Amino acid sequence: MYYLLSLFSGVLIAIMITLNGALSETYGLHWATVFIHFVGLCLIATIVLVKRARPFAAWHPWWFYIGGMIGVMNTIANNFAFGRISVSAILALVLLGQSIAGLLIDHYGLWGVPRHPFRKGTLVGLVLILAGIAPMLTDFELLAVVFSFATGIGVVLSRTFNAKLADVSNVETSTFFHFLIGLTVSLPVFWLLGDGQTPLIGFWPTSGFYVYIGGIIGVTVITLSNIIVLKISAFFLTLFIFIGQVFTGVLVDALLDGAFSGRILFGGVLVTAGLAANLLLDRKREKGKE
Repeated sequence: MYYLLSLFSGVLIAIMITLNGALSETYGLHWATVFIHFVGLCLIATIVLVKRARPFAAWHPWWFYIGGMIGVMNTIANNFAFGRISVSAILALVLLGQSIAGLLIDHYGLWGVPRHPFRKGTLVGLVLILAGIAPMLTDFELLAVVFSFATGIGVVLSRTFNAKLADVSNVETSTFFHFLIGLTVSLPVFWLLGDGQTPLIGFWPTSGFYVYIGGIIGVTVITLSNIIVLKISAFFLTLFIFIGQVFTGVLVDALLDGAFSGRILFGGVLVTAGLAANLLLDRKREKGKE
């Protein structure tokens, strides 16, 4: 069930990226970032009130609360890389960063995450995954590459810290703090980098209401992540999310723009094959222990 939820999360992320991208094109990236966090915070605050979750009832280590801040930093890093290297290169580098971070967290059980030691058999699937990443890397600019790779690491850290907070409190509290901290950080970033934009002046809803629901989908994604992260391997979670994201992204591009990227699709197929190989090896290993 958790693997299917991970796959579904990847589908939602691809849709969310499309909607948030449309919002950014209309109002600018920094305004959109603030608005997305504001909508998400309003929704999760309503849920917290209805369920009486009491997010401020207890306090935990400070790093449990920084998932939202890392999320904003990831957005800034992606924005820096966009236009300097291709979207497929960004996607590949983010996946590479997530994969490496996931393997390290699994192997060492960092931050109290259940340990999943690295085994030699995992190399088979890992080679296929790297082969899937390779065709997506089409260009190179050092700083943009570093930022994209760091974004992948940040994604894993953000969802790990969110999940730890959810584990000691509840899913609603963790999601609430993700959007609260995210909004708190994105506001000063907006004022510093927003090129004179203001959150209210010049705002007028576009005809497509759907572009405003990225924050709502974001709440769903973060909630699912809080449920899943401590249940399965961080490495497998990354790959399932990627598979859902990349195939949905290819479909969305084909439907909206009539565009089709065989290179990205081929990379997705190889990553899927690598994931399947690792899952089969893990299943055989588990049966051998019985």
